[in-house]
Amino acid sequence: MDHSLLPGPGDIAAYREHGFWISPVVIPEAVLDAAERGMRRFYAGERDTDLAERPGLRELGGWTPADGPGLRKNDYASLVVRELADLVAYPAIAACAARLAGATSIRLWHDQLLYKPVDAPGVAANVGWHTDRQYWLSCASEEMLTAWVAFHDVDERGGSVSFLEGSHRSDVDGLDFFRQDLDLLAQRTSRQGFAARVRPTAMRRGQVSFHHCRTVHGSGPNHSTEPRRSLAIHLQPGDNRWRRHTGPDGQPARHGNDRLVRHVDAVPDYADPRICPQLWPPHPA
Repeated sequence: MDHSLLPGPGDIAAYREHGFWISPVVIPEAVLDAAERGMRRFYAGERDTDLAERPGLRELGGWTPADGPGLRKNDYASLVVRELADLVAYPAIAACAARLAGATSIRLWHDQLLYKPVDAPGVAANVGWHTDRQYWLSCASEEMLTAWVAFHDVDERGGSVSFLEGSHRSDVDGLDFFRQDLDLLAQRTSRQGFAARVRPTAMRRGQVSFHHCRTVHGSGPNHSTEPRRSLAIHLQPGDNRWRRHTGPDGQPARHGNDRLVRHVDAVPDYADPRICPQLWPPHPA
C-alpha cells in the first residue's frame, strides 16, 4: 500500500471542516473488475456462503427482481460474495478511514450494494437526502463514517453522491433515504437556520469518497448511458459499542446488525468478527 495516498493533516482538517473527503485513486483496476463480477453474480443469485450460516440475514431483505427496475439496494452483500468481500477488505480503504476518524482500528459496520438504473419515466432511482447516523442511533461512536466506491468513472450527470457541506455539525431532521423529492432539502435546512451548500462529486474509477456519519448526502437521477454501480462501505471505529437509545417515538433504537451479531450479556456485540470484521490494521495472514 502506498502510504503517500492516505490522507495527510490538510486532508484530515478538510474532512473535519466539510464533512467529507475524496481520496486519490487508491483501488486497483483488478479489484474493481472483480467487484463488478461479484455484483453480476449477486444479482444472478450466486452465493459463496450458505445463508443458513448467517442467521437473520435472509430476513433483512433487499432488492429482488420482483421489485422492478428502480434503485437496487442490498445490504450485507459482502458477507455472501467473495469479490465484494475482497473490495471491502482492501487495506487502503480502512487505512484512510482510520486517519479521518482519528481511530486506532476500524471494523466493518455493514455494506450496501447499490445499482442506479439510467433515468426513465416511472423509475424511482434517486437516493433521498439523509444522514447515516439517523439509522445508527444504537451506536455509541460519533465518528462512524462511510466509504463510497463507484465501480467506474462517475459525475453528477451519472447520479454520483452529493454532500451538504458542513452539515455534520448540525442536526437536520425529517430526512429519508427513499424520499424522491430532493428539493425538500432547502426548505428543511432554511427552517433550521443554515443554507444548503450542496457539493456534487466527480470521481475517477479507483477514487473513494468518505463522509462523516452525520453528513447529509444523497444523489439525483442517472442521466448517463449506463447504470451507476457502487458499494457503500459503512465503517466503525474500534471503540464503537452498542448503546441503549430511545427515539422520539419512545421505541428503542435498533439496527439490522442487532439480529446478526452475537450477544454478550444480552447486548449486541458490534465487534463480532463474523459480521463486523476488523479491517484496519489488517490481521496478519
